[in-house]
Amino acid sequence: MTVIEKPVQLETYNLLRAALALFKKSPDELADAELQQAKTQALNEFKIESRVLNSPEAAAVVITEQELEQAYQEIRGRYDAEDTFFSDLEKNQLNKDSLLAALHRQCKVNTVLELVASRAPAISDVDIGIYYHLHADQFNRTERREVSHIFISINPDYPENTFDTALRRTQELVEKLHKKPHKFADLALRHSECPTALQGGVLGTVPRGTLYPELDAVLFNLKQGEVSEVVKSEIGFHILLCKSIQKSETLSLAKATPKIRQLMKERARRTCQRAWLAGLANSESGESK
Repeated sequence: MTVIEKPVQLETYNLLRAALALFKKSPDELADAELQQAKTQALNEFKIESRVLNSPEAAAVVITEQELEQAYQEIRGRYDAEDTFFSDLEKNQLNKDSLLAALHRQCKVNTVLELVASRAPAISDVDIGIYYHLHADQFNRTERREVSHIFISINPDYPENTFDTALRRTQELVEKLHKKPHKFADLALRHSECPTALQGGVLGTVPRGTLYPELDAVLFNLKQGEVSEVVKSEIGFHILLCKSIQKSETLSLAKATPKIRQLMKERARRTCQRAWLAGLANSESGESK
C-alpha cells in the first residue's frame, strides 16, 4: 500500500475532521461562519502536524502497512455499505488514495507525539501523596441514595387532580406499597405523572440537595428498601422508594493512588508534548528571521 502525501488533499481531510469535531457536520453542511471557523482550526492543526513531521523524531518513525490498514478499516467500519462510504468520501472531495495518505500522515503524527510523551518523568509515590493532601476534597464522597418516585400532580382544572382527590389517590398507592413494595415500578408505570414512569419511577442515585427540599429531607431519613408516606412539594404529591444507600466515606491514599497516578501521568505527558511543540515553533520562528 504505497502512500504519496499530497498537501491539498490532506488539508481537505483536516477540514473534514475539524468540521466534524466542532459541529458534527461535514464541511458542505456548514454555514459560512461555521465553515470559516472549521477552516481556521484545520489550518492550525495542519501547521502543527507539519512541524511534527519535520522534526528529527519523525525521521525515525515508520508506519507499517498493518497500522495504516487498521486506521483505514476503523473509518470504513462505520459504514454498513461500501457505496455509502465511497459516496461520503467523494462528497468531501476525498477518495481512497487521498484518505490513505491523510491517515498515514495522522498515524505518523500520533506516533511521534506518543514517542515524545513517553519521555515524561515517572510519577513517584511522593508526588501522589502531595497531590492527595493538596486535593483532599476530591476524595471525600458524600452520602448518596438510589431513589425511585411516584408523582401525582395537583391541578384543579381536572377532577382527578384536585387537591383532595390527588391526595387520596397518592395515599391509596402508599397503602398498597407498604404491603407490597416490590410493586413500586409497576405502580409507577401505571400511575406516576412524571416522565420517569416509563423507567418504573427511577430518579437515579443522588446526593443531598438534588431534589426538592421536602423530598430530600424524607429520602435521607428512609431505610434501604423503605417506601415513604405521602410527601407534598410545591408541584404535587410524591411517594419515594429508597432503593440503596451509599454511605459517605473518605477515599484512603491507597485507594486513591491508581486514579491519582493516571491523572498525573496524563498531565505530565501533555506537558511534555506541549513543551516539545513549543520548542519546534520557536525553532521555526528563529529560522525564519
